[in-house]
Amino acid sequence: MAVGTHGESFMETDPPASRPARPGSAGGGRAEGPAGRDGSGGDLAGLARIADRIRAAVESVIEGKPKAVRLALTVLLAEGHLLIEDVPGVGKTMLAKALARSVDCSVRRVQFTPDLLPSDITGVSAYNQELREFEFKPGPVFANIVVGDEINRASPKTQSALLECMEERQVTVDGTTYALEPPFMVISTQNPVEMEGTYPLPEAQRDRFTARISMGYPDPAAELEMLDAHGGSSPLDRLTPVAHASDVRDLIEVVRRQHVAASVRQYAIDLVTATRKHPELRLGASPRATLHLVRAARAYAALDERDYVLPDDVQELAVPVLAHRLLPTAEAQVERRRPEQVVAELVRRLPVPAPGK
Repeated sequence: MAVGTHGESFMETDPPASRPARPGSAGGGRAEGPAGRDGSGGDLAGLARIADRIRAAVESVIEGKPKAVRLALTVLLAEGHLLIEDVPGVGKTMLAKALARSVDCSVRRVQFTPDLLPSDITGVSAYNQELREFEFKPGPVFANIVVGDEINRASPKTQSALLECMEERQVTVDGTTYALEPPFMVISTQNPVEMEGTYPLPEAQRDRFTARISMGYPDPAAELEMLDAHGGSSPLDRLTPVAHASDVRDLIEVVRRQHVAASVRQYAIDLVTATRKHPELRLGASPRATLHLVRAARAYAALDERDYVLPDDVQELAVPVLAHRLLPTAEAQVERRRPEQVVAELVRRLPVPAPGK
């Protein structure tokens, strides 16, 4: 596994002419980052400060789950969408709502049910008798953060209403296309154990989620803190925004400028390609998965105040970004082999690129 001391070698892999311009340098665009300081170091320092505020706000509600909170923040900065899958009562919806409330932006929540219609999500054109014309009534998808609770309880027809907005950041209703204002993120929850009255997400929908995370049960100490914090009233009611939507847009611009060496990009491609050839998988990861993996690695590195990506970042994100996109063979299912295990084995088996190559 590559270590952090090799970071400079990965940072300097590509020739200077092919590397993206650093913030504040000639041709680098804005000279000031979200913190108002010059240079990439200032941008990353500002990103870390704002990200720490958001993370602290979310962790004031979600006790004992720092890894899940960091992954959720990583997906937000990577311009992705998050699927939270776990058993009931472990805080899936609470995490989604806490992240949404910690940013001062428009937030809409949708409770997915079997009778929900696509127009209940995207909006509908209604006839205005005073104006004698149809006018568009936007649905809840017209928000910066859309929280979809128990998404697999809606029919596939309704689930498909999210396909266009998740991939293209736009909604088409009655032949008219409406752009969605950035930042735009869909955070959905689903319960993997209650199969009665649910519809499995189709492959095209799962592939649009950048990452899937599981909350897991808290340890006894965190559960004790939860009893104290949630005993009288929910800390979610006391949560106030610690960042603005404009801050998130600035942070996303910083993440986009993160440097990814050619060897690290090739490592991500090799990892995704290996899933397509694995004998225990009948469906491997798509090219979109490769793009999401690299984007998430950029955000993950930025949260560590690094302006370059290490193979460690790719390895850390491989399971949450790739596993939910894979379909095991019938034999693997009989042997109870999970896609997460396959991805973890591929990470251990594939050679890590050497620094400076």
